[in-house]
Amino acid sequence: MRIDLSGKTAVVTGSSSGIGLAIAAGLAGSGARVVLTGRDEGRVNAAADTLRATGAQVRPVAVDLAADPGPLLDQEPETDILINNLGVYAAQPALEIPDEEWRRYFETNVLAGIRLTRHYLPGMMSRGWGRVQFIASDSAVVIPAEMIHYGMTKTAVLGVSRGFAKAAAGTGVTVNTVIAGPTHTGGVETFVRQLVPGDLPWDEAQRRFMRDHRPQSLLQRLIEPEEIANMVVYLSSVQASATTGGALRVDGGYVDAILP
Repeated sequence: MRIDLSGKTAVVTGSSSGIGLAIAAGLAGSGARVVLTGRDEGRVNAAADTLRATGAQVRPVAVDLAADPGPLLDQEPETDILINNLGVYAAQPALEIPDEEWRRYFETNVLAGIRLTRHYLPGMMSRGWGRVQFIASDSAVVIPAEMIHYGMTKTAVLGVSRGFAKAAAGTGVTVNTVIAGPTHTGGVETFVRQLVPGDLPWDEAQRRFMRDHRPQSLLQRLIEPEEIANMVVYLSSVQASATTGGALRVDGGYVDAILP
């Protein structure tokens, strides 16, 4: 299968590192012009330079999407592909999560994507083609005891995505969610270190994390960001024209169910 996204523009939120950057690289590698976003101007510019070195067409935009998407919308009023990847997570005991943290997680992980979809979707519908994706998590289905505020937002994303797919019904625009499983990123390395005691070598710490905290994974390893990106690139393509309103799992078999 040859995926060609030449002539398409893709906005990828939270794309200065990790899964977002891998998605941006995958889309750029298939010919799309990619808009990177991140709060830290230095980091998002560095990520853009990395992709430009591969010949990619890239535009970095420094913006806090949870607070004000205006700087992005001013520079990129339209797009063909929107990947709502922005998210925050951290371990915190359930009974110690204050109201302001619940609000921050909802604003960042859910409402930021809603705002961008509400802005970009009408243009896609009027042009008769577009792709919107929300990056969710296995935590949407299997709420982790150590971060229920994060799990709550990812469950919400499943409903939001399905609802926007219905709003775009029959227009040629697809809206889907990708459910990512435990993935190897810098942030996850920090998270693993919080939960695995001792100063263990990374490979051993990773194995212990999967054994003790994610034992139902059929991969029995962390997923690489590029493996998430492969699904996103496919869903962004013409070949995925009949897939919409779905929640597609790239979770290494973590969720112990046939359907999400």
